[in-house]
Amino acid sequence: MARAASDPATPHTLASDTDFGPYFLVADSALRLFSVFDDLRFDRADADMLSGPMRRHAVERLGRFGFRQVSGTVLEQAETGARAIMPKWHALGASPFDIARYTPRRAEDWYILTPTQTACQFIDAYPTDEAVDRIKALVVRQPINLLRIMDFLERRPEHDAFRAAIGHLKYVQREAVESEPLRRRRALR
Repeated sequence: MARAASDPATPHTLASDTDFGPYFLVADSALRLFSVFDDLRFDRADADMLSGPMRRHAVERLGRFGFRQVSGTVLEQAETGARAIMPKWHALGASPFDIARYTPRRAEDWYILTPTQTACQFIDAYPTDEAVDRIKALVVRQPINLLRIMDFLERRPEHDAFRAAIGHLKYVQREAVESEPLRRRRALR
């Protein structure tokens, strides 16, 4: 059952069925990841970062659950002390796999990421088959920049195993983007 936006919730009770609307979702409650919709089409040279409208949307959606912005990149839920962190984008051309590596968080904290960054966290955290399944579930709601991921896959066994799934994920994403409800969705402005 989807949780209504007016129900009180702690970060630990936010589940994948929490209704934040089409542009914001709990991507993975075990990894504590929120994902903000980016766009339908990508170029491999696109900068993978939370834009101003994406950040404002995250602040507004989490505000309904008691989160308040305490700094430019941190939202905090006063009653629990849990934080939702928008990791800083460090450099042009930085790997989407690195976004969470240099931003520490506590056990109760969440990351707010782009869908591409979220997919990279799945690749690093789960066995290949499970990562592919989770990414397939993500791309039908929030497309990802598969070309950018492909460019930044490292020469590690788990990344090499994932490389073979890129073609299938491109197909799944293309089908989703050409169908409703994604076909008419636009980037946040």
